[in-house]
Amino acid sequence: MTERTALYAGSFDPLTNGHLDVLKAALAVADTVYAAIGIHPGKKPLFSFEERVELIEAATKAEFGRDGGRIKVVAFDGLVIEAARKHGASIMIRGLRDGTDLDYEMQMAGMNETMAPELQTVFLPASPSVRTITATLVRQIASMGGDIRPFVPAAVAGALNAKFTR
Repeated sequence: MTERTALYAGSFDPLTNGHLDVLKAALAVADTVYAAIGIHPGKKPLFSFEERVELIEAATKAEFGRDGGRIKVVAFDGLVIEAARKHGASIMIRGLRDGTDLDYEMQMAGMNETMAPELQTVFLPASPSVRTITATLVRQIASMGGDIRPFVPAAVAGALNAKFTR
């Protein structure tokens, strides 16, 4: 049997319970999942690349145990299809929260299919309990001293609190 490799791209700034939900589903369809952190020179993320790697690794180990080792964290700064090719992925994972996500992701999947027909986009619907979570809202709540623990893994909650209590 051929190993199935998937790539799940995002900023993961910060990793949320929604991201973990998609990663859990991705582990069910692929043997190895690359969590690919997009690096954009024009954007200033809250967490550095290194911090995001540490948080993803800590959270996936805590959440998935040994299966967390099947998730590899990498960076990419160009087209996501090139990152998928570089890491030998044949599947691109995209999480969906609602119809707005679906419309956007369908456009992206069509463009990606034209450029890289060997890659299959797989849409994974978010569980109802995490559909409303966005990293942007989590950052806003944390910056105003709100309780973000229902929305992020424990390691991320600690890191966010440390960022905003300095």
